[in-house]
Amino acid sequence: MSDKDTLQNIKKLRELTGVGFKDCKIAIDENNGDLEKSIDFLRKKGIAKASKKMNRTASEGLVLVHEEKNQISLIEINSETDFVAKNKDFIIFCKEISELNFKVKGDLNQLNETKMKSGSMVKDALVDLIAKIGEKIFIRRAKFFDDKDGLNFYYVHTQVEKKIGKIISVVKLSNVSEDKKDIGNKICMHITASNPISLDRKDLDKDIIKKETEIIKEELINSGKKGDIIEKISKGKINKFIADNTLINQAWIMDPKKTVSDILKESSVNSQIKIIDFVRFKVGEGV
Repeated sequence: MSDKDTLQNIKKLRELTGVGFKDCKIAIDENNGDLEKSIDFLRKKGIAKASKKMNRTASEGLVLVHEEKNQISLIEINSETDFVAKNKDFIIFCKEISELNFKVKGDLNQLNETKMKSGSMVKDALVDLIAKIGEKIFIRRAKFFDDKDGLNFYYVHTQVEKKIGKIISVVKLSNVSEDKKDIGNKICMHITASNPISLDRKDLDKDIIKKETEIIKEELINSGKKGDIIEKISKGKINKFIADNTLINQAWIMDPKKTVSDILKESSVNSQIKIIDFVRFKVGEGV
């Protein structure tokens, strides 16, 4: 590695960790210029408790979707501030990452080891961007929908540019006829607005139901309810919780008197339309 490359890596490592020049140079030399290994080296030596920037919260950013021939990829890339999410360099980086994410079918490990147009690996280009912009930037999660077993649809909410927004929902439907394809986009809009946890009751995590039941019962006890009354009321509340949080049981946003299940039946022609899979990415949710 040339002296110029060494100096550039030292600068990046100092920016990421806040550690002095001398210690960063030792770390870079010991790890042949590998920044990730250099950060670990400094942490093991007790010099850097953690990467200074990478230890901060990044709950802003963008969600991007890429579609080709009924295949869809989705990726969320986070920054610390909305100001950076609007930065030209950040958006250009995100667009290229979205294209590469489609090629690797949402595999983040493979994505990090993929070369960008600049010739740099994604993981190295990310470090370069962090050093340039001065904020934590994080490729958080990705998802890929193949072209098997149905048709894929997506909806972008709070659109920044084409196929870029703050919330993007994707759904895969089977048995959709040509004249009923608009149902896919409508269901994506519903998912964006209603944020279902799972498709149906059987898909809902048992731990979630258990925790919600405990909370409901505790509230009823604290309100003075007893015995059979607690069981009866809690059962009704849990059933409502399940209906509110499972996609096919939710009230349809465009007609709350009907459920999503009702709409699927109404939109079916020869065979029953089924939801095979869905996902909703909202920037920073859960960070």
